[in-house]
Amino acid sequence: MPFLLKVNIRSTDGQLLSHLSKLFKSDCIQNHNQTVLCIISNSYARKRGSFVKIAIIGLANSGKTTIFNALTGQNLETTVYPTVSGELHRGIVKVPDARIDRLAEFYKPRKITCATVEYIDYIGLTKGDMDQNRKVFDLIKDADAVVHVVRSFADEVVAYPFESLDPRRDAETLELEMVFGDLELVDKRLQRMDEGMKRGKKPDETEKRVLLKCRDALEQEMPLRDIPFSEEEERAMRHLQFMSIKPEVIALNISEADLNSERARHQLTELQSFYQGKQVTVISLCGNIEMEIAQLSPDEAKSFLDDLGIEEPALNKLIHVSYELLGLISFLTCGEDEVRAWTIRRGIDAQHAAGKIHSDIERGFIRAEVVSFDDFVSLGGMAGAREKGQLRLEGKLYEVRDGDIINFRFNV
Repeated sequence: MPFLLKVNIRSTDGQLLSHLSKLFKSDCIQNHNQTVLCIISNSYARKRGSFVKIAIIGLANSGKTTIFNALTGQNLETTVYPTVSGELHRGIVKVPDARIDRLAEFYKPRKITCATVEYIDYIGLTKGDMDQNRKVFDLIKDADAVVHVVRSFADEVVAYPFESLDPRRDAETLELEMVFGDLELVDKRLQRMDEGMKRGKKPDETEKRVLLKCRDALEQEMPLRDIPFSEEEERAMRHLQFMSIKPEVIALNISEADLNSERARHQLTELQSFYQGKQVTVISLCGNIEMEIAQLSPDEAKSFLDDLGIEEPALNKLIHVSYELLGLISFLTCGEDEVRAWTIRRGIDAQHAAGKIHSDIERGFIRAEVVSFDDFVSLGGMAGAREKGQLRLEGKLYEVRDGDIINFRFNV
């Protein structure tokens, strides 16, 4: 019979964990077919959470696969003609965070873990082709947000579904495809409710009211993200996975010649005037340049950006904007073992944030030792923050802020 020894650590002290791990590994031996096993329960026994998923969408040949390649470092083939089939591609991207770099310089940890986002790329949407577009709709429904790539660059070699380039028209075309897809879902759902009533099945009245409200908006070609819903309504519609309610980043894909040009600024303004919703942000970037930057070393990339008069890659802004639209922030844990960023929803309290690391910490939460990143840096580290009274003890209801450095005290 295996012999189990369970050790509970009542701290998030990475150094203590390291010593215990080494001890148990050296003592974990086999003797007469018996094995001494150790189960260490602590903050570094990771609770695996799902990645934030963002779908990259756009009309055919808008440059979305080029942007996906630049984000993920992959080298997927880009075609000059629209494609109607293909494989779905995924890539995990680290969220750029200068705070993690600074903490890594301070602690020189054995491991550095950034927050991550999963980007997904698939075939382009086609105006009026609902059967073809349903393939992409399934991708959008499963995503937390979308990056909608709108073509501005002119290239005679790369085919385009329309005779002329018109970013605002193209953005509206794709937006309406999602609206019509949601309307189809609503109609089918209401039809099933009516059929159920004929068989004596009572419908969910709250859901039915929400569906009727959605139908009214969608029939007026309004995306659902622009419609106010109560908390009760949001709960009733959450399982329906509407597309036009998703937070959206509009990425105007311009040519290198249009960097900082009046033409690009005018197109950006037009798109911003079209999208009046609270959960839409419009940015511009050059997909080809971003892909070139992604293939350079850090020093070469900096030199390249300096030559173009750009402070940082536009993709960094794209990632950060995606985070902001989803209401996400990062709190930090640090030590000699690991410096790490943890992704949580804005407004989450300290006890639930602790559960992001491990359920045991959430269950046995006592207090959170908290210092802001800015105070940590200005005061020379944790000792300086403690000496100046900036290292605070917070309770379970404390609302975690972006950039908080936290050590959780717990007992299980």
